[in-house]
Amino acid sequence: MGTLLDLGIKGYNNYGTHLKEKYKGQRVFKVIVDGGFTCPNRDGSKGYGGCTYCNVDSFTPELSRKLPTIREQLEQGMERGKGFYKADKFIVYFQPNTNTYAPVHYLKMMYDEALSINTEDVVGFSVGTRPDCIDAEKVALLESYADRFDVDLEMGMESIYDDTLNQINRGCSHGEFVEAVKLLDNSKLDLCVHTIFGFPWETEEMMLGYIHEINRFPKIKFVKFHHLHIVEGSIMGVKYKKEPFKLFSLEEYTDLLCKLIPLLRPDIVIQRLFGISDWDLLIAPNWGLNKSAIQTYIDKEIEKRGVVQGSAYVPVAG
Repeated sequence: MGTLLDLGIKGYNNYGTHLKEKYKGQRVFKVIVDGGFTCPNRDGSKGYGGCTYCNVDSFTPELSRKLPTIREQLEQGMERGKGFYKADKFIVYFQPNTNTYAPVHYLKMMYDEALSINTEDVVGFSVGTRPDCIDAEKVALLESYADRFDVDLEMGMESIYDDTLNQINRGCSHGEFVEAVKLLDNSKLDLCVHTIFGFPWETEEMMLGYIHEINRFPKIKFVKFHHLHIVEGSIMGVKYKKEPFKLFSLEEYTDLLCKLIPLLRPDIVIQRLFGISDWDLLIAPNWGLNKSAIQTYIDKEIEKRGVVQGSAYVPVAG
C-alpha cells in the first residue's frame, strides 16, 4: 500500500496541486522572460553591485540569457514546455532583476508584447519586483491584465530584519516591503513573497519569525522559500572563497522547513521550498543532488515527520 506522498498528497499546500486544481488537470508551465531590466542597487540609483548574494545569471536559465527578443524567448520556452514537460498552458514570467523598474509606458509596451504571443495558450502573468519599485500606477497597469489572465506580483522580502537587509546591500528596508504589501490590499493581483533562509548571522528563532510576519498579511497568497546559496559572480561569493562561513546542509535545511511549515497560515500556497543555481555557477552548498532528488528528500522527510502546514498556526489577534 502506497504512502500519501505516493498518491501526490503532501503535508503542505503545494503549487503543483494548486495549479492542477485551478486549471482542471491541465499541465501549466512557467516560461521565464528576461526583459533586460536592472535594479536600483545595481545602476547607482540606490547603490552599486546589487544584493551581495546575487548574480542574476544564477537564476536565469541559459536559454533565456542567450535569446535577444521576448518573442524568441517565449516561443522557444513554450515549445520546450510542450515537448519536454507536456505542458498544456503557460504562465508568462518576467523573473530576472526588477521587472517594474521602468516608466509605466515602457512596461506596458513590453508586457503587451509578451502577452500577445500564443495568447490562447497563456493563462497567467507573473512579474518579479522589489518593494521599492512598485507604486499605484504600476499596480493599475498590472491589474489591467487581470480580466484576461491570472496575474501575480512576486516581491522579494528576503529577510524581515533591516540589519540583514543592510548587510546584503538590499537597498530597501522591511518597512518599504510592508508599505508595498499595503498598496495591494484591495488589488485584484495575487501576491507571492520570496524569502531567503540561512544568512549566517541570523538564528533559527529569527528565521522562524519570517513566518509570523508573512502570516499577518492576508494579501499574501504564495510564498517561495530559498536557502542561501553562494554563486560565482556575487560579492558574497568572493567573500566566501576568502573565508568560508556556515551554510545549511540539506539535513539542516530540511529540519528548518519541518519547523516552519506547521507555523505557516494554511491557505498560503508554497510555490517553492528551495532554490539552487546552475551547477556551473554554484559555489556552495553543494548537496550533490539534482533538484528533483532534493525535492524528493524534503518531501519524504516532511511525510515521515508528520508535518502538516498550519498545524501550529496561531492567528494574529486584531
